[in-house]
Amino acid sequence: MVIPLGAYLAFLGALGAERIAELIISARNARWAFAQGARESGRGHYPVMAAFHTLFILSCAAEALIFRRTFPGHVGWIALAGALAAQALRYWAVITLGRRWNTRIIVLPGAAPVTSGPYRLIRHPNYLAVVIEMICVPMIYGCWLTAIVFSAGNAALLRVRIKAEESALGITYGETFSSVPRVLPRPRH
Repeated sequence: MVIPLGAYLAFLGALGAERIAELIISARNARWAFAQGARESGRGHYPVMAAFHTLFILSCAAEALIFRRTFPGHVGWIALAGALAAQALRYWAVITLGRRWNTRIIVLPGAAPVTSGPYRLIRHPNYLAVVIEMICVPMIYGCWLTAIVFSAGNAALLRVRIKAEESALGITYGETFSSVPRVLPRPRH
């Protein structure tokens, strides 16, 4: 069985629509957080990050169309499963954080760090979801150039983003998560 190009492009469109919905939820959560006295950090890199994620979806479509990529069989199915697993992880994190979830770095002063859900296993489950997406979404249709370029770019962005976020979250966050890995869970023995 093969996924037609039109279905892949529709999947990318749905991913884009999802990002727009996330921005709406993020704006609503930001208004609530600011009303509670929250403060924002990391504004400088946020526009770059937003543009990067938009270009990622466009690059997947462009590579599939320009280079006439074809569905890569088993690799494509595995990549689709990975992309769907990334979505599940993302929404597990979103639901766990509730109103505190945001695409921006907005911190409620004095709020205890969230340590339930996926945060029991890793500090930044949403970023792990993005790492998986950057590899899997392009590979659903064999767009390996996009997978390589955007995975490398995402690694650079995450270095900046995680540093800014952890700094904004402060000492209590650092102490709470001192033994919890940042993005990749440690194997249990």
